[in-house]
Amino acid sequence: QAKAAVNGARSVIDKSERDIVLIAQVTVETTGTMLLGSEISAALNALAPLGIDLIGLNCATGPAEMSEHLRTLSKSSELGISCMPNAGLPILGPNGALYPLSPAELATSLAGFVEQYGVSLIGGCCGTTPEHLAAVATLLRGRKIANRNPESEAGASSLYQFVPFRQELTYMAIGERTNANGSRAFRDALISEDWQTCLEIARDQIRDGAHMLDLSVDYVGRDGVKDMAELASRLATSATLPIVLDSTEPAVIKAGLEHLGGRSVINSVNYEDGDGPESRFARIMPIVKEHGASVIGLTIDEEGQARTAEWKVRIARRLINDLNANWDIPTCDVMIDCLTFPIATGQEETRKDGIETINAIRTLKSEFPDVQTTLGVSNVSFGLNPASRIVLNSVFLSEAVKAGLDSAIVHPSKITPISRIAPEQLEVALDLIYDRRKFDGDICTYDPLQKFLELFEGVEVTNNRQSRAAELAALPLGERLSRRIIDGEKVGLEVDLQEALAAKIPPLGIINDYLLEGMKIVGELFGKGEMQLPFVLQSAEVMKNAVSILEPFMEKTDDAGRGTMLLATVKGDVHDIGKNLVDIILTNNGYTVVNIGIKQTINQIIEAAETNSVDVIGLSGLLVKSTVVMKENLLELDSRNLAQRWPVILGGAALTRTFVEQDLAMIFPGTVRYARDAFEGLKLMDTMMLIKRGDPNAKLPELKERRTRPAKIQQGDFEIDRERSDVAANNKVPVPPFWGSKVVKGISLADYAGSLDERALFVGQWGLKGARGEYDLMVENEGRPRLRSLMNEVHANGWLNAAVVYGYFPCVSDGNDLIVLHHEGVDSGKERVRFSFPRQSRDRRLCLSDFFRAKSTGDVDVVAFHIVTMGQSVSEATGKLFAEDRYREYLELHGLSVQLTEALAEHWHGRVREELGYQTEDDKTLAGILDQGYRGSRYSFGYPACPDLDQQLQLCELLDPARIGVELSEEFQLHPEQSTSAIIVHHPEAKYFNAT
Repeated sequence: QAKAAVNGARSVIDKSERDIVLIAQVTVETTGTMLLGSEISAALNALAPLGIDLIGLNCATGPAEMSEHLRTLSKSSELGISCMPNAGLPILGPNGALYPLSPAELATSLAGFVEQYGVSLIGGCCGTTPEHLAAVATLLRGRKIANRNPESEAGASSLYQFVPFRQELTYMAIGERTNANGSRAFRDALISEDWQTCLEIARDQIRDGAHMLDLSVDYVGRDGVKDMAELASRLATSATLPIVLDSTEPAVIKAGLEHLGGRSVINSVNYEDGDGPESRFARIMPIVKEHGASVIGLTIDEEGQARTAEWKVRIARRLINDLNANWDIPTCDVMIDCLTFPIATGQEETRKDGIETINAIRTLKSEFPDVQTTLGVSNVSFGLNPASRIVLNSVFLSEAVKAGLDSAIVHPSKITPISRIAPEQLEVALDLIYDRRKFDGDICTYDPLQKFLELFEGVEVTNNRQSRAAELAALPLGERLSRRIIDGEKVGLEVDLQEALAAKIPPLGIINDYLLEGMKIVGELFGKGEMQLPFVLQSAEVMKNAVSILEPFMEKTDDAGRGTMLLATVKGDVHDIGKNLVDIILTNNGYTVVNIGIKQTINQIIEAAETNSVDVIGLSGLLVKSTVVMKENLLELDSRNLAQRWPVILGGAALTRTFVEQDLAMIFPGTVRYARDAFEGLKLMDTMMLIKRGDPNAKLPELKERRTRPAKIQQGDFEIDRERSDVAANNKVPVPPFWGSKVVKGISLADYAGSLDERALFVGQWGLKGARGEYDLMVENEGRPRLRSLMNEVHANGWLNAAVVYGYFPCVSDGNDLIVLHHEGVDSGKERVRFSFPRQSRDRRLCLSDFFRAKSTGDVDVVAFHIVTMGQSVSEATGKLFAEDRYREYLELHGLSVQLTEALAEHWHGRVREELGYQTEDDKTLAGILDQGYRGSRYSFGYPACPDLDQQLQLCELLDPARIGVELSEEFQLHPEQSTSAIIVHHPEAKYFNAT
């Protein structure tokens, strides 16, 4: 409706020959989307190409609720921005709806939009009066509109969401199965007019990971216009993905566009019958232009389908120039299909087709970096059997992506990761694509086509699990059991264990000789980077399942165990993922683990160690402060004469081998070692138990030697300088949009998911490792698909309840202290709370307080604080998974929830920079932002610049986080665990530093 209204208005304006401004405004509800569920980015993508002059928001909410959406438009829209809010959200009273914002409050909000977001047209909707607008006009008189540098992103949209053409670290997959000429199932459903089955096929592709859907109803004997109307009208509301309308018939394309919201892609136009007034190109393009669609151009001209790279690029150049100059379609909205042809026909003229297509893509992307490229990949393997097609399609797609391919029309679930293709199949497929035949004179001595056909002769596509089960069944029993652990394969496990028991193998013998042998190999593979952490956990699940099956058959003498470790996260630290991984690995390697949880005092640790007669103590911690607690714990063990009683293994992100094996080993007379990960912990446990049993050959690794250094002056040898460092004191102090704190709830996952640090998630949390090329493949084939699936799962289950409490406060510095002042009332200007920070003893001698105006200057500065949380639900969900022994799912959900908390913190820090008026200095890339590519910094308590967690007490006094369900523990930790706090510093020189 909106697109039709815009086109109607544009038609009248054009006929009037007058310069009339055309404004499109949308109403975003309190839910964060339009009434039917459209995101603001989808609305922008759909309306911007239609020739409007401004886009904006009106009605439904007050200015506070519009802020996030205006920020999106400010970043992304090259059009002017308008805003007409209500005078706040209405409050129902005895006399009807009352709008709470006063004229001054509305004016202040709108002035902020003008000066922060560059809003160029403002007004009021429900509840606004002449007095409101007079206040707005008075306040804004003489003020300047903020300069914007928007970066629009090319893409398409459905009624609900925007999808960019450029997908980070992967290609954009256009699902090919909703195509009457590409899917028999879809064609049969179309012919029988079984529209529900057609929709199910579309939904299957969405579940398989498609980013867009290719819809083609062109089939002999069918009424394409009618069929397109039937399906497009249904997909418009049933599919969340944008639609690629695949037809060369103008009437069919028009029928689809008239029923689809958002912005579609037209597949396709070409010069088969030229570009004259009667050509198909000339008849399709006005429809494309009218509906603001993007377009795919095929490399076909009057001479036919282009076969050589030079020919393909020549046509592509013609298409791009034509669409730019004559149809006002920017290069970034043009997709070029360089066409690929079957390369397995055996005909000489088709041998080079794969090379020519790849070379054309590479040349085209070099000449036109902004153009999009796409391919119907499966054409390359036409004529081959299904098993060989999957391999050839997958390898060809991989090579095309390396050359610069942006998108592909594929069946996503039929694309196999390169790492899972047999080496010989991969090598021969590459030889076939690049025509690496070998000749002795005129005689062909090696033909990759013939070799490829031989490799797949009689081979059928089978279920991977069934194939693996058949391979396992052929192995000897012991090897089979070990392989089940290595492969993480549960199917058939119980049958194999029963077979082993029937063969009179003792249960403990099965565990020690076969199952633990498999776990040992898993550990070796992990250590060499050849197995990733999710698969390690998969193996651990199988191991635990096997032990539970064998447990009823174990005699009491078999239950002696290999040894017992106590595991605890130290006092003041609530992070337990690393500790729990150690629990999993040790338990599944025959050890008894006493896991007493988080925030454990040394008294609790000692009591549990004595009660459970443990052999080794393992302590974990993430925070910087935890390293101090660990040191105190070791000193306490020594003071109680317990240093020789238990060897101690320390681990966690805050620790280093040098700190543990040099600094801590020097003050602890007992045995203490550092474990980098769970498997190093397992090795240390193995050795410690051998030593305890008197094995003369058992020996722990030598402690890391300390390098000899000249004596240095200790901090206690001189008076600590409390004066400011050389940090500049003349920076401009920004003006905050308000004083005090605010609560923001119901934050959409879409708002902050874009700030997710995927590398921190995949490597730091999920443990994906490997060389550069291997890691990229793992991300593409394992990490990203799992992330997409898990994001959908947490969203569907309502596990994320993102909320923020944040605020701005006047402040001054006094030596090493930051004094936060009262901002209102009789105490205005007086000290409210005080934070004390350590100062570096070397380098620039920095202290956090240096970044704020000194009290002695008489100036007042501004400091921001925030606390963000994912809520309690996701914490409960992770705990449930761990209790159910679903270790891989536990690891993934816990890691994702932690990183989403960080993403929300990053996102909200960006909002603070916007509200303080200096976000224009931000780096334009996520990588840059994550590397502090912005003005100022944010610091969390417990880390090197402000290590004292107990100062979170003052922060909570300022922000009152109970309003978002967050509380502070006795150890000054935030609960739920998926919560984090920060002090936000605006000074340009503020970056991370270590004050400890």
